[in-house]
Amino acid sequence: MVPEPPATGGDVDATLAAVGPRLRRVRQERGVTLAELSEATGISVSTLSRLESGQRRATLQLLLPLAQAHRVPLDDLVGAPATGDPRVHLRPVRRHGMTQVPLTQMPGPLQAHKLILPPARSRATPTPQTHEGFEWLYVLAGRLRLVLGEHDIVMGSGEVAEFDTRVPHWFGAADDHGAECLVLFGKQGERMHLTASTGRAGSAETT
Repeated sequence: MVPEPPATGGDVDATLAAVGPRLRRVRQERGVTLAELSEATGISVSTLSRLESGQRRATLQLLLPLAQAHRVPLDDLVGAPATGDPRVHLRPVRRHGMTQVPLTQMPGPLQAHKLILPPARSRATPTPQTHEGFEWLYVLAGRLRLVLGEHDIVMGSGEVAEFDTRVPHWFGAADDHGAECLVLFGKQGERMHLTASTGRAGSAETT
């Protein structure tokens, strides 16, 4: 086997330059503030801010506690090259009481997630929100309550809905058993060529 050539100075500089934006993305994906991350790692807010903006050079001493705080391998923070293993190592993230499992690590206009909705959300008062994009929901298990504009729909396993996220919307488990669903989201308004329809009477149909 021919060994790979050592990285050049330019390669190292490019790798280090990409660390800052990657650190910011990981932190924002987890909904963590700089102050919270500072408390967890012992690194000052100013140092963390300079790291993310590229004004401070990343070192192993700084990256190790950050990897531990975010619970990700150090390779993820420095952008180490892939080993050729096609398997996606899922890392669940908890947000607003939900467990969110990213199903792809590839950047792109569409993002796929599995959501596990706790029973507690079924008793929550719906708080519809709006934002740019388009969303596609597939109920994997349980019963899902979807509030979309003037509609208040309960969807069962196997049912699908898609909608423009500029319409006020909210969803959660419809009962005390929780629910699981697959979500595809496109920030720029991409949409699936499917609508919610199961062929059964009373099924949800949202376009």
